[in-house]
Amino acid sequence: MYFKTLLSVVDVNQSNDDLNVAIDLCSELNAQLSVMVVALAELPPIGDYPIGTADVWLKQRQEDQDALARRVDEIEFLVQDADISAAVTDEYPEMARAGHLIGRRARYADVTLIGADLLANEGLRTKAIDGALFESGRPILIVPKDSKPTLKPKCVLLAWDSGVECTRAAREALDFMATATEVHVTMIDPDTSSIANGAEPGADIAAYLAHHGVKIIVDRLPSGGDPIATVLKQHAIDIGADLIVMGGYGHSRLRERIFGGVTKSMIDESDVPMLMAH
Repeated sequence: MYFKTLLSVVDVNQSNDDLNVAIDLCSELNAQLSVMVVALAELPPIGDYPIGTADVWLKQRQEDQDALARRVDEIEFLVQDADISAAVTDEYPEMARAGHLIGRRARYADVTLIGADLLANEGLRTKAIDGALFESGRPILIVPKDSKPTLKPKCVLLAWDSGVECTRAAREALDFMATATEVHVTMIDPDTSSIANGAEPGADIAAYLAHHGVKIIVDRLPSGGDPIATVLKQHAIDIGADLIVMGGYGHSRLRERIFGGVTKSMIDESDVPMLMAH
């Protein structure tokens, strides 16, 4: 079954670009759109602040909440004009709670859209990705700037390393891959040991997907010393992939943020839309 509910997380001050992408995808799949409008609240003043600081904080909160209400009204008109089934809600959390609230809302959607405007939002981007990916049990769809997302792709790159994360991603994308013209199971420097990819890397997942009617091509690529993310991104361009399917954060988030990693590089630099699961 194709995705039937899509969650779009938007900052109160961002443009309608991500929403328009979400509307187009919902129209493509005849799916319902859930919009979560978020404004991040400042923490209350504490300690020996000058007299009047609390009043300034309360005034700012009221202005934020008024802006949030206006933005919800604007979006409700937008989705009404788009003639799709939609529900619009709002949240006004402190930064520390934002990821949890987004993750909780994402549990009730089939996929969460992380659009280009949200990717450019330094305050909300990490909370949205972490919350949706780690606290919902659902995949996320990352849509880079100037890309053309579709959930009916003709050519799919499945990044494969035999890990749990990419296994989950493959299962989430199974229906899309079954209708694609070709799916490239792509492995970079595959480990042929028995505890990794086995003597014939990619054969196991290829057999599984073939049973579901997926048209499989197994690509085993050398990195040549380049980062794995660089090889994946170039291969996606070379094969004309409409969508990259991959697991997210095979290593810990802290390790990836400190030392870098495939997930972080793909989120930061890919030009092709990605369906990612953890």
